[in-house]
Amino acid sequence: NRKKNINVKTLIKLFCTSFAISALAFGGGFVVLSLQNKTYVQKLKWVTEQEMIDLSSLAQASPGAIAVNVALLIGYKMAGVAGAVVSTVAICIPSFVIIYTISLFFDAFLEYKLIASAFKGIQVCVLYLIISAGLKMFRKMQKNTFNLVVFFCVLIVMLLLSFTAVEFSTVYYILISGFAGVVAYYIKELHLTEDEYKDFGLEVFV
Repeated sequence: NRKKNINVKTLIKLFCTSFAISALAFGGGFVVLSLQNKTYVQKLKWVTEQEMIDLSSLAQASPGAIAVNVALLIGYKMAGVAGAVVSTVAICIPSFVIIYTISLFFDAFLEYKLIASAFKGIQVCVLYLIISAGLKMFRKMQKNTFNLVVFFCVLIVMLLLSFTAVEFSTVYYILISGFAGVVAYYIKELHLTEDEYKDFGLEVFV
């Protein structure tokens, strides 16, 4: 009975937390991700910073909205399948209600200059939240040669393609980086010494 009560409390906590994050976030998945990082890692300490980075990477590589996927993975980690369902439903409810309400008055909604001006201000805040989340993850990332090379290669390519207006899905960045990680892992099978791993910046795999 005690275990059941603890599980129920966990499910309620998951629901309230995911609901609040979704209700307070404006600007898309990466803004929600920033709030999730602050809530799950810093405030509730449900996961470590490294675990959050891993979950975020998995969520980005999976179909669907990244924030919903992260909520699902956190819910599953905390309370299994029930936690995943509760957390996913909770994070979807505010968005569904808000978008459905706006759709009923969409044309009239766009005519309000005050609302349009407010959203311009929100866009600036959204940009800050996205950059903030990225910088926090970068600071926590292991700064070995392999990670830094992958990071700066992806950053440079993204900037070049953005300036040249060439479309390139983020999924490809993830797949290519993942492939690079797999290649680095299999280098381990060459039975290099620990010092040789460090020379290649692969000490993370030792």
